[in-house]
Amino acid sequence: MQQNGTPKAGLAVAAVFIVLEIAALSMLKSSSVLQNIWLNRFSHNVMALTWGGVSRLKDYTSLRHQNDILAGRNFELYKELSRYQDEEEQARSQALLDSVPGSRRFSFIPAEVTAMGTNTRHNYIILNKGSQDGVTPNSAIITPHGVVGIVQIVDKRYSYGLSLLNDKIVVSARIGREGIVAPLSWDGKNTKSAVLKNIPFHHKVAEGDTVLTSGMSSLYPPDIPIGITMGSRIVDGASNVVDVDLFLDFAALRYVIIAENKDRETIEELAR
Repeated sequence: MQQNGTPKAGLAVAAVFIVLEIAALSMLKSSSVLQNIWLNRFSHNVMALTWGGVSRLKDYTSLRHQNDILAGRNFELYKELSRYQDEEEQARSQALLDSVPGSRRFSFIPAEVTAMGTNTRHNYIILNKGSQDGVTPNSAIITPHGVVGIVQIVDKRYSYGLSLLNDKIVVSARIGREGIVAPLSWDGKNTKSAVLKNIPFHHKVAEGDTVLTSGMSSLYPPDIPIGITMGSRIVDGASNVVDVDLFLDFAALRYVIIAENKDRETIEELAR
């Protein structure tokens, strides 16, 4: 009986082995497919990241190149704009000079206001022209619409002066082209008003008369319009004072003219 059972047991073991082998091979095949899928997915992700990085690097390099081109174009446009601005500035300066009453005694230099004070009784003005441009101390600062002030200190590139809105500035003015001459100064109230002092009692001043520079000064050219009379009043029972509404708007002042009297030193020497 024992001999008859041995072959059957061997066959059973062999059958089990074969079944297990088939199952193992099947599992290995299935596992290999899964591994291939995972590997494929991993490789695709790596390739996508790599391609994306390369693409972004190309985009960045291209964008930087485009930015360099735009920066160069912007610089060229800025230079062109500056050239146009210089030409416009020269045309404006020439127009400004052409609008000033002429006088052979005076030389004129156009300038731009760099800084200006208007909030104290001792206001100043700084201009962008200096000694290298021919500016000298004691030159007048004017516009076609009024007196601005006087140059006091001159640097190589800039000039410092006192504006008409300063209680130290007095301008020789005339009421009308043939009227009375009187000293004009700021009234200290606002940037649009001044006063004519020392007007005789018997002299009648009507409202609306034009006030101009008199020309009886070594500083200011003649016939520069200053403002309009606004009526007269008696001060301290001694003299008439005429209020003047200034033409010049100091709050909007930007371009001025520096006027130098070429005969100033000779005139002042003779007047001593």
